[in-house]
Amino acid sequence: METLHATQTLPANTSGFVFKVSVVAALGGLLFGYDTAVIAGAIGFLEIKFGLTPVMVGWAASSAIWGCVLGAMMAGYLSDRFGRKKVLIITAVLFFVSSLGAAIPQSFTQFVLARFVGGLGIGAASMLSPLYISEIAPAKIRGQLVSLYQLAIVLGINLIYFVNFKIAAQGDSAWNVEWGWRYMLGSGTLPAFLFFVLLFLVPESPRWLIKRRRYDEALQTLEKVNGKEKAREIADEIQSALSQENGTVAELFSPGLRMALVAGIVLALFSQITGINAIIYYAPEIFKSIGFGPESAFLQTVLIGVINTVFTFVAIWLIDRAGRKTLLMWGVGGMIVCLLGIALCFQYNITQGPWLLLFILAYIACFASSLGPIPWVLISEIYPTKTRGLAMSFCTLVLWIGVVFITQFTPVLLKGEMGGAGTFGIFLINAVILLIFVWRKIPETKQRTLEEIEQSWKQ
Repeated sequence: METLHATQTLPANTSGFVFKVSVVAALGGLLFGYDTAVIAGAIGFLEIKFGLTPVMVGWAASSAIWGCVLGAMMAGYLSDRFGRKKVLIITAVLFFVSSLGAAIPQSFTQFVLARFVGGLGIGAASMLSPLYISEIAPAKIRGQLVSLYQLAIVLGINLIYFVNFKIAAQGDSAWNVEWGWRYMLGSGTLPAFLFFVLLFLVPESPRWLIKRRRYDEALQTLEKVNGKEKAREIADEIQSALSQENGTVAELFSPGLRMALVAGIVLALFSQITGINAIIYYAPEIFKSIGFGPESAFLQTVLIGVINTVFTFVAIWLIDRAGRKTLLMWGVGGMIVCLLGIALCFQYNITQGPWLLLFILAYIACFASSLGPIPWVLISEIYPTKTRGLAMSFCTLVLWIGVVFITQFTPVLLKGEMGGAGTFGIFLINAVILLIFVWRKIPETKQRTLEEIEQSWKQ
């Protein structure tokens, strides 16, 4: 049944405001995608420039991810203490400094340190951007607005693919070894600076303000988002929920919220260990290994990016209509079929025709319309306000550990005895486990206020 707030039509003058604020916050996802993919274009030139060994190449690729792990760990505590907006501003500064430092290192060690600093910002923003949007968005369109974060990640990946391609085309191999990679990595200063400036134009999270007893400031923001008629009612609802919470980490392990914590961890982890990054990161190598030339492999990777973008828009359109759980069930179910098809193509060496590519593209479509954006939405809305930052920080930490695991072990699995069939067979098993968990344990949260969702776990 729809809730009171879900059935209200947003005042015309508020919808534009909340959309603009959400777009600004979602730029943290653009930096996420940008940083994730920029190294793919630069790593070959870096390897030659610094004479890197395979182990050092691994550090060049993973140093930012380790920073993301630490950034995700710290973000919850810092945002609960200092505010969502202030810490987001710090993430923009960290990414700017990292992009500049990675473009002008005097040694490989300096390069790794610069990338690690950027990872701190990306890890923190990966938790804070969806958290901020969920705390400011009206229940009726919260799913769509939080999904903008996943869309921004996809757009960031596609943008840097294009930027890397254009920069590499400006000179020959020798020029790229000396200068090209510097421009690729340094280009990240532009979106970081834009993010930094725009953050000064958005308000602090009203739920965080009320938690800090800054009621009047919170009310001003809620009036801009929901209209004056509903703002005070929502503010009182938030205040009432906060007064019933003790705000400790121990509360997350209480009988009423323990399953919410488990749900967030499972969604975060399984969004990474069901195969998506194995395809996104290693698509060119996968296509080359089965006989496609470098140019053909690149074009097919671009096609994957296009499908990813289109079906992320589909998710944004459906998430507040069909609901989170429904999309997850259909999307993960489709992923299972596609992963089975991919594994069978490798097992029976059916790799030269169209089937493998079709299964991969269908898998991307299923993921982008479900498991891509929905975990960010659910994780940002299922926890109490006083502990939401810490809970999301923990879930995001688990997500980044999953990224590290997949990044480190996918090449080993693909090139080892398991090969493509065994590797994607593991992802298939993980997807089946996730589908069962979603069916049994994940509640529907569409068009419910954060406070109503919180109470549902305690019933």
